[in-house]
Amino acid sequence: MQHYMALAAAAPVPYWLDRAERPKALPALGNRIDCDLAVVGGGFSGLWTALLAKEADPDLAVVLVEGGRLGWAASGRNGGFCEASLTHGEANGRARFPDEYDTLDRLGRENLDDIEKTLLRHGIDCGFERVGSLSVATEPHQVTELEGDGFLDQKAVRAELNSPTFLAGQWEKQGTALVDPARLAWGLAKACQKLGVTIFEHSVVRGMSAGRAGVSLRINDNAVVRAKNVALGTNAFRSPLRRVRPYTVPVYDYVLMTEPLSAERLTSIGWRNRQGVSDSGNQFHYYRLTADNRILWGGYDAIYHFGRKVRPKYDQRPATFERLADHFFETFPQLEGIGFTHRWGGAIDTCSRFCAFFGTAHSGRVAYALGFTGLGVGATRFGARVMLDLLAGQPTELTELRMVRTKPIPFPPEPVAYAGIELTRRSMAKADRDSGRRDLWLRGLDALGMGFDS
Repeated sequence: MQHYMALAAAAPVPYWLDRAERPKALPALGNRIDCDLAVVGGGFSGLWTALLAKEADPDLAVVLVEGGRLGWAASGRNGGFCEASLTHGEANGRARFPDEYDTLDRLGRENLDDIEKTLLRHGIDCGFERVGSLSVATEPHQVTELEGDGFLDQKAVRAELNSPTFLAGQWEKQGTALVDPARLAWGLAKACQKLGVTIFEHSVVRGMSAGRAGVSLRINDNAVVRAKNVALGTNAFRSPLRRVRPYTVPVYDYVLMTEPLSAERLTSIGWRNRQGVSDSGNQFHYYRLTADNRILWGGYDAIYHFGRKVRPKYDQRPATFERLADHFFETFPQLEGIGFTHRWGGAIDTCSRFCAFFGTAHSGRVAYALGFTGLGVGATRFGARVMLDLLAGQPTELTELRMVRTKPIPFPPEPVAYAGIELTRRSMAKADRDSGRRDLWLRGLDALGMGFDS
């Protein structure tokens, strides 16, 4: 069934950013500025780096440059799932880092605890709710994958969230918090400014060079930042560091937001415990309640465009929005007639191991953290700590991790990258239709260490 009318009034902008409380734009850098640390990127990665650097050393001169607006890209477009996992889930983490997974799990949980403490310390109101995550099975073969701690049979899972499509579930209660991601970004920026970080918006890095005096960033047409050290938090955008570009590709994810649910409609689906939810297919949906009881509904399609480009026109994809709307009402038929108020998309920086990688360049004066693959709301704070440790040049628990010392397999050049990604996408959809059975292509990727089952 097509649900065109439900989408008719949906604004083509991210809900989180479409609010009068959005801070006024900061000026662009118009001249030269010197600093100890330059941070490139005004999303979570850059903001956490700047904040942690100033908390550690209040005398450090920190400058952050953002090419657009603070939090306008992935940090303001995601679902607001702030997870403890640093490895995109336990299965992926154990497969790639079996000897240190327990350490990574501990570090991830400590990281989420520290995020909560930071929000309290700086008075950042971003709707932080540590409600956990509910994974649901919608096909028989997915039920056994959820068995273990927190398992819910069909009756129990529907008591938590009432959908006729749910066959079973698993509730992990401590490893996920929900946040308003735009307010988180704006709150981090305000905290940075209070500590003395200088922030410039609409300041695009056009080039980077290193010399004896430090690292220079060419900004817009004629401005320059000269820094002793540089931290790059460029996400899906083209990095000024050429060597890292083959390791990520931008994949587009899409989201719908409903109008607020009435008390009657909310009662019809339950959801008293307000967990973040995802289903268990390779092509999966993620969904949650907002503070005013809207439902954010996203995922399923993951679209890669030939040439690794990030373009505004890719933010809207009617075919995907219509598919998401149909899936929404299949999941919650009792909400038939409700409308969507916002529809949007955005690019995720995907790498072949599906979790972040790190490194340095220019004799250790430039650090980067990339490849968060959609799980960066929480993990970017960990990435910021890694970058700062790498720039300090002294071994730490983080810099000694295999996760930090190794890189994923880079993506091939076009047209091979496009063909491979499209074939993978089709094979994963086929596996969803075939009781999870992975075809020869997916098994080959598994053997190469590039496979993923979620």
